[in-house]
This record gives sequence, C-alpha cells and structure tokens, in this order.
Amino acid sequence: MATKNRQKWEPRTGERAIIHHKRASRIREGAIHLALFLCGILSIFTTLGIVAVLVIETVEFFKEVSILGFLTDTQWTPLFVDKHFGIMPLVCGTLLTSLIAMLVALPIGLLCAVYLSEYAPERVRHVLKPVLEVLAGIPTVVYGYFALLFVTPLLQGLIPSMSGFNALSPGIVMGIMILPIISSLSEDAIFAVPQSLREAAYAMGSTKLQVSFLVVIPAAFSGITASFLLGISRAIGETMIVAIAAGQQPRLTPNPLVPIETMTAYIVQVSLGDTPTGTLEYRTIFAVGMMLFLSTFLVNIVSLWLRRRFREVYL
Repeated sequence: MATKNRQKWEPRTGERAIIHHKRASRIREGAIHLALFLCGILSIFTTLGIVAVLVIETVEFFKEVSILGFLTDTQWTPLFVDKHFGIMPLVCGTLLTSLIAMLVALPIGLLCAVYLSEYAPERVRHVLKPVLEVLAGIPTVVYGYFALLFVTPLLQGLIPSMSGFNALSPGIVMGIMILPIISSLSEDAIFAVPQSLREAAYAMGSTKLQVSFLVVIPAAFSGITASFLLGISRAIGETMIVAIAAGQQPRLTPNPLVPIETMTAYIVQVSLGDTPTGTLEYRTIFAVGMMLFLSTFLVNIVSLWLRRRFREVYL
C-alpha cells in the first residue's frame, strides 16, 4: 500500500521536466535581477565616489584659499607668480558662451519642434527627427575644430576686429550641438498636448499658426522649459569646443569677440600634466569642478522638477 502511494505522488517524466524548467527560469531571473541590482549599485557608488573626491579636494583647497575671495575676486591667475583665485572670470566665460549657445539653439530648436509636431507630415517627421538627432552623435572635438577653422574665419570676414580665439564662434557651434536636445524634447512635449485642445481652438476659428503658438506652446510650456534647462546644462558642461576655439585667457568681460576661458577649459588646461599632483594649483581643478558640478546639478534638478510637473498635467 505504501509503495503504491509513493508511486502515485512521484511526478512523471513530463512533470519533472516542467518543474526543472520552472526552477531554471527562476534561477535565471534571479541572476538577471542580481546583475541589474549590482549595475545600479555600481552607478550609485561611482557617483558617490566622484562627489567624495570633489568634496575632499575642495575642502583641502579652501583650507588655503578664502571662500569669499574665491567667489568675489575678479582675477584668476593660480598658475602665475602673483596668484589670484577669483573664479568670476571663469564663471563669466562659461555664462557668456552658454548664453550665445542658447540664443542660437532656443529659437531654432523651438521652431523645429513646432514644425515637426504641428506641420510636418508623418513620413517627413519620422525622417527629419532622426536626421536632426544625428547631430548629437558627432564628437565634440569635431565641433571644436569646426568652430576654430571654419566659423571663426567666416565671422572674421564679417567682423575684422574679432580675435582668432573668441567666445562667439564656440558659442554658436555649441548652439548647433545642443539643438537636437532642445528640438527633440520640445517636440515630445508639444506632441503630448491633448488633441482636444487643438480641436477646441479650431472650433473657435483659430488658424493653425494661432493654435500652434497661442494654445499648444503655452500648454507644453513646462516640458519646453525643461528641454531649455537641459540644453543650458549641456552647454555649461561642454569642454572640447571651448577648449579648442575660445582660448585660455580668463577675462571678466561681456565682449564675445576676445579670448576667454571657461571652467571646463581651465580643467583641461591644468589636467594636461604640467602641474604637480597635490599642490594648491592642482587642487584648483577640484574647486572649479565643484562649482561646475553645483551649477549643472541645480539646473538638472529644476529641469527634472519641470518634467515631472509636465507628466502630472498631461499623463
């Protein structure tokens, strides 16, 4: 009797195969979950490590340099005999090139987004949008030499007083570089506006132009603003274009026709290996890097907040 019961509860060959398959699937899924978890943890610890290095080296820098002087001094000459550690010239150069880039990218990017979302046929939209986004895949060093060897001579023909290194040409090329970011994200925000808003505006006698600029764009304002802020963050953090075409002369000037130096370009200059590791001059790159990190971090936080608000309104 016991033998019969035991045989009755033993799984058959097909059932054993199914059980084995389910067990193997659970093991594979667990391994995949563990691998994904480790990848996420690795990215978190990498970020924490970068921030920790910035904080430690910045604290060591400010043990020898006044924070007030760092933020208010108008001269930046840490590699000279007469040392000054005022970051304002670097901040001014960064803001100047970023402003020029946004003046180029914002109107063109917004108009491209409106055209792709509201005017372009579906086939044209599916072709033009990927082509426009190809610009984001071009190496920035190519953009840098394009600014130095093509845009700058072209502008010098129009403005003879322009220096060979200046803020205008890298700013314009940076605007071209971040154009895909602004146009793509703005187009997504505009495309997500409910069709009922457009139909209501058409029912009241509005033209397509009025619907696009007086109804759709205000409705997608938070998403468009988020794309603008992401573009600003990308422009602030750009390195190779300004390092190649803007020069390495930190100046507190609003003139875009003269050489300037940005925060990222200075980091490249000191990181070439001529400055001994552990010196005060070497630690300046971490102080500048911390200022750059805080600037882009703040812009990204505002951008993410606006995008979250955009999703809550239209999703």
